[in-house]
Amino acid sequence: MPMTVSRGSQATPILDGGIEVLQPKNWPVPKGYSNGMMAEGRIVVTGGIVGWDEAGEFPDGFVAQARQVLENICAILAEGGAKPQHVVRLTWYVVDIDDYLANLRELGRAYRDVFGTHYPTMALVQVVRLVEKNALLEIEATAVVPSGK
Repeated sequence: MPMTVSRGSQATPILDGGIEVLQPKNWPVPKGYSNGMMAEGRIVVTGGIVGWDEAGEFPDGFVAQARQVLENICAILAEGGAKPQHVVRLTWYVVDIDDYLANLRELGRAYRDVFGTHYPTMALVQVVRLVEKNALLEIEATAVVPSGK
């Protein structure tokens, strides 16, 4: 259970590692992401990560690729001493937003399987195509590892 602090008259949760969720007073609480986050520590940043495996092969389908992207992000985070709960921002680039929307329930399950119930700030952008022709999505991640960890 996260701690909360009061900013003005809005209580905001303090997550594992001291990351604070920023939620303006009277705004609707978002589902599956946060409006803002604040943290101090070492920054770990990924490039645009696609859903290929170690052999450079892509699984079939949007959800399978999304799961692989998230697993790939976790591998990069681990190299920097970070975990999914340190992620403060994800930027998703998808080639078909309707494919994303049609798979929300399965996508949510895959997300929670890999990242748990940590929901950082997120943006979703539809693009014409990605550099890797077989990629259906690409995600950039930013994490903050608390000082001394």
